[in-house]
Amino acid sequence: MIDGKSTKPQTAAAQAGHHRREGSHIVTAPIETTGAAADAQPEAVLAGADKGRIEGRSLGQIAWARFKRDKVAVAGGIIVILLILLAILSRPIQALFGLDPNAFHQDLIVPDTSLPKGSWGGMSMDHPLGVDPKFGRDIATRVIEGSWVSLVVAFGATVLSNVIGAVMGVIAGYYGGRVDSIISRLMDVFLAFPLLLFAIAISATLQGGAFGLNGLPLHLAVLIFVIGFFNWPYLGRIVRGQTLALREREFVDAARGMGAKGPYILFRELLPNLVGPIIVYSTLLIPTNILFEASLSFLGVGIQPPQASWGGMLREAVTYYQVDPQYMIVPGLAIFITVLAFNLLGDGLRDALDPRSR
Repeated sequence: MIDGKSTKPQTAAAQAGHHRREGSHIVTAPIETTGAAADAQPEAVLAGADKGRIEGRSLGQIAWARFKRDKVAVAGGIIVILLILLAILSRPIQALFGLDPNAFHQDLIVPDTSLPKGSWGGMSMDHPLGVDPKFGRDIATRVIEGSWVSLVVAFGATVLSNVIGAVMGVIAGYYGGRVDSIISRLMDVFLAFPLLLFAIAISATLQGGAFGLNGLPLHLAVLIFVIGFFNWPYLGRIVRGQTLALREREFVDAARGMGAKGPYILFRELLPNLVGPIIVYSTLLIPTNILFEASLSFLGVGIQPPQASWGGMLREAVTYYQVDPQYMIVPGLAIFITVLAFNLLGDGLRDALDPRSR
């Protein structure tokens, strides 16, 4: 109370007015504002007045924005897409252009040496990547034919490994205790198993026929089963470790509080939050499976001739690599480019899906 008059809250402009002394009191005279100054707004309001509404982004949009910034990973993804399209369209391409991966061209082979006529493995307009020794089969057509074989085995084995590994890992991580101990020891046994020797033994035993299958379908099924069934512990350990952290989160406690049972929490709450690590691991496991299939075919217990496969082509090229290196270089480059593209894509996805990455 000053001079019998009550004071009221004043604006910043009034408080910033000039002061004068009246007797023993100091009186503040507010500065009067007129016109544009009276309607002035804070700078924050003015700065955003002409801007559009700010919209939030989902986790998928954030991950896609991160992934697009990684040019190397984008290049790897483009190559992967092209390889998948090539594998899917390999048979239609052969039918469209009248190509046959098993057609012999003995007129392109030198009888005395069994080597292709001409330089660079017989490269020509009709055979841009040359022909193979002894038979004169078109290498480009056989590489295209072998692409779908490698990708079918790699994708099939990866799906089988992911299904088993994700289920076993999430069960071990969620329930813990004796269940976790049993599954963890089972993982250790599978990891210590001599997979290559076992794959050679099974593949060699089932060459004739089994389970009502024979020929190429049997070879594909055996490779998918052997590679996929014995590789699941790698993903299982990753999923188990992630589940140990997720099971203590609030959304799991809320599901338990609402009466949700174990299977519901496992498959409706935990597994959807593990999609990111599973996708990343899959893109890194596919090239490993491609190399494994090529190794088995190279050793003669994988895909059998005359069916074209990249590993089988390398096995046939061993005899001629000193005099006809072209026959080894082409399938070797096909494997190298495919594995490199999947690895680059996997690294990019790992960085994009990791919320801690910058």
